[in-house]
Amino acid sequence: MTVTYVSPEGMTQPVPYHHVAVATGTRQVHVAGQVSRDADGQALSADLRGQTADALRNVAIGLAGGGASFADVVRLTFYVTGWRPDRIEDFLAGVGDVAAELGLPQPLPPSSLIGVEILFEPDVLVEVEAIAVTD
Repeated sequence: MTVTYVSPEGMTQPVPYHHVAVATGTRQVHVAGQVSRDADGQALSADLRGQTADALRNVAIGLAGGGASFADVVRLTFYVTGWRPDRIEDFLAGVGDVAAELGLPQPLPPSSLIGVEILFEPDVLVEVEAIAVTD
């Protein structure tokens, strides 16, 4: 395995992600921000839960295209419009809906959730970026 996840003692626990990823390997795969759109650019879901799941499915497609999977991911970045702490349940439900399907490690790889005012189109609620390391 090229990636090992740790959450050292002294860091906030529990959280839905690991605090640290240690990666070995020389090949990096960077997946640009993915949203809830199909291959033709058509919107798939209207709510945060569905859009989170759809965006993660698209990240999986991007990772596979680069010869990687979620097992190789060292960092995820989530951008969510109009973020408020009370939206965490819908967000985490979207992650949970596809975790087994996509082989998402639980807890997640090191992750950031960044609240933004708007993404590239008004109906886009979440965008997900990934960085993976493979041998």
